[in-house]
Amino acid sequence: MPDEGRQAPGTGIRAGRNLPAAIAVGAALGGIALLTLLTVKATFLIYMGAALAVALYELAGALRTREIAIPVIPVALGGAAMVTSAYWAAGGAVAAAFALTVLAILAWRMSGGTDGYVRDVTAGVFAVAYLALLGSTVSAMLAAHDGGRRVLVFVILAICSDIGGYFAGITLGRSGAHKLAPVISPKKTWEGLAGSAVATIAAGAILLPALLHGYWWQGVVLGAAAVVAAVLGDFAESMMKRDLNIKDMGSLLPGHGGILDRIDSLLFCAPAVWLLLSAFLRT
Repeated sequence: MPDEGRQAPGTGIRAGRNLPAAIAVGAALGGIALLTLLTVKATFLIYMGAALAVALYELAGALRTREIAIPVIPVALGGAAMVTSAYWAAGGAVAAAFALTVLAILAWRMSGGTDGYVRDVTAGVFAVAYLALLGSTVSAMLAAHDGGRRVLVFVILAICSDIGGYFAGITLGRSGAHKLAPVISPKKTWEGLAGSAVATIAAGAILLPALLHGYWWQGVVLGAAAVVAAVLGDFAESMMKRDLNIKDMGSLLPGHGGILDRIDSLLFCAPAVWLLLSAFLRT
């Protein structure tokens, strides 16, 4: 869910994200996803892996502000194993890779001494679960015979949630807007949530029959679940940033912040969409 527009005091300009830059970056990211998914779908794993690697770098940097050191090497290698095994192997391989990654984190951190051992190991396990374990459900979606279209539906639903919330926020979310969770994310409004819900549910009702030969009502359920998951993902990252007292996880993407600021809702959406598509569609 995006940062919804807000009026800058005493001006006619809306403060917040740089909209032209955000649109350009969003179009570029979406274009790469579309190209990989509609050509050789396995190449999407490279794209996703690069995004998760940058997100890990950003998360590690953010945690260092609180003197928390993620064991980056075992987290990165184990995460790569989890994401690829979800595509190439059975589901049990992901569990095995996750378990071995936890063991590697515990062993790797021993060289750093006893000070902060539990803190850093816990951060490492959190990082591999948050990024790689959630991300591996995208690989599982992609592995199906129609996996390219499944992931495309997933990406479009997340984009619709973002766009619907943003435009509802800047058109309806003005001075009289109803704050959704002001302590966690002051810019989020109920009006923006309604815009996300309408856009995403409508997209689900259209896309599931059109691309995956499902029923429209299944698309409605899928869209509703995607909205809830996207909001939770956005709030979870907002909680982390407030706890760490930072504005963005990174600054790589003009108008967006960091990679992790863009994929937070995607990470939460992925398991929900994967589970529902697995239930609704034949593999």
